[in-house]
Amino acid sequence: MAPLGKSLLMLGLMVALVGAAIWAAGSLPGVGRLPGDIYVRRGNFTFYFPLATCIVLSIIVTILLSLMRR
Repeated sequence: MAPLGKSLLMLGLMVALVGAAIWAAGSLPGVGRLPGDIYVRRGNFTFYFPLATCIVLSIIVTILLSLMRR
């Protein structure tokens, strides 16, 4: 049961770190408003999809996870 406990603890810490990063990202200028993010406003309808932000975050997470594997 010890390996399961360690795995759950690491998963919980990673979720907490991701949550803290998302919380802190709200105060960073430009995050979520990168060129390539799709924003459509027509009348009372608004559609927003952060495409470029998702790609940048995916690259960063991939690099971090590959560094953790080593």
